Amino acid sequence: MSNTVIHQNWTVSEVETMYEMPFMDLLFQAQTTHRAHFPRNEVQVSTLLSIKTGACPEDCKYCPQSARYDTGLKKEQLMEVEKVIKAAKDAKATGSTRFCMGAAWKNPRPRDMPYLVEMIKEVKSLGLESCMTLGMLDNQQAAQLAQAGLDYYNHNLDTSPEYYDKIITTRSYQDRLDTLDNVRHAGMKVCSGGIVGLGEAGKDRAGLLVQLANMPKQPESVPINKLVKVKGTPLDSVDDLDEFTFIKTIAIARIMMPKSHVRLSAGREDMSEQTQALCFMAGANSIFYGCKLLTTANPDENSDMELFKKLGINKEAVNFSPYEREQSVDAAIVRHGEKDELFYDATSTL
Repeated sequence: MSNTVIHQNWTVSEVETMYEMPFMDLLFQAQTTHRAHFPRNEVQVSTLLSIKTGACPEDCKYCPQSARYDTGLKKEQLMEVEKVIKAAKDAKATGSTRFCMGAAWKNPRPRDMPYLVEMIKEVKSLGLESCMTLGMLDNQQAAQLAQAGLDYYNHNLDTSPEYYDKIITTRSYQDRLDTLDNVRHAGMKVCSGGIVGLGEAGKDRAGLLVQLANMPKQPESVPINKLVKVKGTPLDSVDDLDEFTFIKTIAIARIMMPKSHVRLSAGREDMSEQTQALCFMAGANSIFYGCKLLTTANPDENSDMELFKKLGINKEAVNFSPYEREQSVDAAIVRHGEKDELFYDATSTL
């Protein structure tokens, strides 16, 4: 793999210039960058499960899970640990290598932490990578999750600092950056990206990418979401983002963050196979697998495998160290014989 120097002093004007490049030239540069750092024709596959749905106090204008909007979403309390583990086993059986768990919270509460720790340990014992997105974390919470074995923590920046308060007012941009700092300090890997198609200007898409690429350490995983419009949210009638602009965003993310996994995330359900193929050509090398992303639609596993077959794409394997493999086997043996008091309806304590 290449020893390319990672640039972390990008400017918005430099990124805007890349958006103006001829489309084919930009994709060529992105694919060249991609092949210098990753195996060609290989995509990392994750599954995302909503472990607590709806009734979120935040006012994110794109989100059907906000309690402030009437979107017809059925509210659910924290999922039972046993159900989460069954979903993780199913995800592994269908080929996912990372299991991501998302809760619609502003931040987890102390009474939630034992259940979250248990979920992480069980997922890890299956030999899967683990990821969670739970809202804001303080240092202590981040340390607890890290000690449980959580590999990745997802916390998106969503958009540029300048456009942010047009989309969210219930937490600040700095709140998000502080959570990511806490995650890094605890030793976990960072999954952070954003959403395009929120009605933002081109400079805001550039500003988002600058924020991500100029972090002290670039995120290991960068999800690029295309807005999925949900009736009842304030953004349900915003103009659609041009597909070529979306593909360019993937390409520029790849160029700016050459060693990060760039995830083709929300919005794939409405993308043609050709658009998705161009995104992979542009350097996307991670997807969410399965028919649902938290509360919005996603292509099913069979559709993805058919597309992978057409494109000659293989699924990336998890490269655990020998120590991690040994720990995973030991944990599975021990936990198989346990009768853990957390294996009951976790919602009953809420």
